[in-house]
Amino acid sequence: MTGYAELDPGLVLEALDAVNLRGDGRLLQLNSYENRVFQVFLEDGDVVVAKFYRPGRWSDAQILEEHAFALELADAEVPVIAPRVLQAAADAPQAVQLAGQPPTLATLGAGDQPHRFGVSPRSTGRAPELEDPLVMEWLGRFLGRLHAVGARSRFLHRRTLDVATFGTAARQRLLDGRFVPEPQDVLWADASARALALAQAAFDALPQARQLRLHGDCHPGNILWRDEGPHVVDLDDACNGPAVQDLWMLLSGDRPTMAMQLEWLLEGYEQFMPFDRRELTLIEPLRTLRMIHHSAWIAERWGDPAFPAAFPWFGTAAYWQQQTQQLREQIETMQEG
Repeated sequence: MTGYAELDPGLVLEALDAVNLRGDGRLLQLNSYENRVFQVFLEDGDVVVAKFYRPGRWSDAQILEEHAFALELADAEVPVIAPRVLQAAADAPQAVQLAGQPPTLATLGAGDQPHRFGVSPRSTGRAPELEDPLVMEWLGRFLGRLHAVGARSRFLHRRTLDVATFGTAARQRLLDGRFVPEPQDVLWADASARALALAQAAFDALPQARQLRLHGDCHPGNILWRDEGPHVVDLDDACNGPAVQDLWMLLSGDRPTMAMQLEWLLEGYEQFMPFDRRELTLIEPLRTLRMIHHSAWIAERWGDPAFPAAFPWFGTAAYWQQQTQQLREQIETMQEG
């Protein structure tokens, strides 16, 4: 059960009516595996995006920390799509509110898993041109400004990016659920254990690494580019962690190319935020954690019909052979330093 079975267009419009946002009947479901996201046209001519959170993934406190971070960034004039403050109608569900923050999260329905949703302005843009040095420097300035705000405090309720949470626990969920078929289960278990040991050693070597509030999933698909520059559209995976987490997924190509791209990013980044270059040793460990965490994420969502349709190769011998080989390559790369 996904909790989304009854979330049809009528219920989406009912939810928005409950917070005094009257739809004109037109809506479009947007691509999103994790949540259910709809673009809704309103009677007043405005267009908004309503995000219905996957039941059980985040607590109210975790969602509201995400919203508060977005509002803090917007207040600091960092380009981000922040949630709208919601005004409940007379017959609406009560908006959930974090102390000291305006209401940005509403619920619809009763029972153990009511629908929780937030609303934000519609935003458009294009993918950033990552091969352009000026674009990369601009992205660096943008992330430096974002991290300058993120460094003001830490999340109290959201996750911290570490080996235990994103690696060890994810690996154990895959093994306990028997998602890795024989004989790859033994080979993958060995490779993942060795890779995580090296990742942990890299984190242990930087005990004083600064922990910031991060975007957490800063890949090119989560950055929209407009004439006035970049802005982020999704803070769903915001977490505490090292600054380099929000940089490395913007790099691609061979080592010399990535090194050049990184220098372009840091040229802009360090205009607003100092960067500890020792954190560069965490790039391959972070890539390793992402690989294992991604597989565990698919496994956890396998009961959602959208996931077998989108990832039909998951669970096949070929997939896990590939994962095992990639982990062995990660081991070699981390051992090389």
